[in-house]
Amino acid sequence: MNHVFIPEGYKSSPDVYRTQKAISFIKQTFQERLAAALNLKRVSAPLFVDENSGLNDNLSGKERPVSFDIPAVGTNAQVVHSLAKWKRLALKEYHFFVGNGLYTDMNAIRRDEELDNIHSIYVDQWDWEKVISREDRTKEYLVSVGQAIVNVICDTSDHLHIDHPGYGVKLSREMAVITTRELEALYPTLTPKQREDAFLKEKKTAMILQIGVPLSNGKPHDSRAPDYDDWELNADIMFYNPVLDRAFEISSMGIRVDEESMARQLKAAGCEDRKELPFHKMLLAGELPLTIGGGIGQSRLCMLMMGCAHIGEVQCSVWDKETIEACEKAGIKLL
Repeated sequence: MNHVFIPEGYKSSPDVYRTQKAISFIKQTFQERLAAALNLKRVSAPLFVDENSGLNDNLSGKERPVSFDIPAVGTNAQVVHSLAKWKRLALKEYHFFVGNGLYTDMNAIRRDEELDNIHSIYVDQWDWEKVISREDRTKEYLVSVGQAIVNVICDTSDHLHIDHPGYGVKLSREMAVITTRELEALYPTLTPKQREDAFLKEKKTAMILQIGVPLSNGKPHDSRAPDYDDWELNADIMFYNPVLDRAFEISSMGIRVDEESMARQLKAAGCEDRKELPFHKMLLAGELPLTIGGGIGQSRLCMLMMGCAHIGEVQCSVWDKETIEACEKAGIKLL
């Protein structure tokens, strides 16, 4: 099922060239400032991985990766869903050390994604990962990194407004911090997504912690794979989006699993068979560095800063007939 929401009175900017200039400015400015704030170096990253490597992100476990055979290699490859695991292995192989990290342009295809104003089958984000010490595996460190990311986002938006007048929304740097259990207690009659909307309408900017931890009904606030984030030490960074009048997730991030938390989470998720995959064997044997990392949506960020109503205004993808017709009727220009 696909859905499109048309805000009352909204129309796209008719100047597509100006739109492209603004997108370019956001992406270039943000990645430079992010790298400086978190001490990251840019690296090249794969579009696909060997299906037997265990490196692909399984997301909720229901999504089907796009796969294809490689006759010259004699194996099958999968287009990545994200680079959550690959980054951690790269930090080891590229000899990064504590306090240093990497970032890369991640392009993915999520064929089973339900399409709406903010979801596309094409995913583009900055994937980043940083080596930390065991002493850094704390809520306080997680929140400090989240605040640094929020500051970079707000700085970029401020500079967009100066360099490209008419673009650049006023975003709040004051980041509220709340766990999913605290959010449930605050809004017990609402669904998880409704809780996010209500909280962000009030706070404007928030970091919601412990996404994978079970709530009172035994289910998590949202699904999270068991083999990269530590569910007790992960988070989503969200802003209030005034155009769509809703909470707007910009980043999923977290302190990554160590040996103990991965074993516990694989068991809880019924995925203990993954222990035999190469990546998982290395991690459980203590051969991978301790890290923090996440993904920051490139098109999402452009949407927010440019005040766009649909992700198709800032990225090229494939849409169903109903979405195309609804957007054309409303004056929304899909790239």
